[in-house]
Amino acid sequence: MHPTNLEFRKSSHSAGASECVEVADIPGKPAAAVRDSQNPHLGHLVIPAREWTAFLDAVRNNAL
Repeated sequence: MHPTNLEFRKSSHSAGASECVEVADIPGKPAAAVRDSQNPHLGHLVIPAREWTAFLDAVRNNAL
């Protein structure tokens, strides 16, 4: 999917920081797209929903 068709958003926890990642839901797919907010022209990574959920859980639980 082309990145211009995705609606990327920054975490509410970024608090204006310039070094962030952005994430977008991928319509019709159980996955998330992740990109560098400073270099969105470089594209994005597609992360399957199961792995994205596991990553978020680990961050929330300070397991990383």
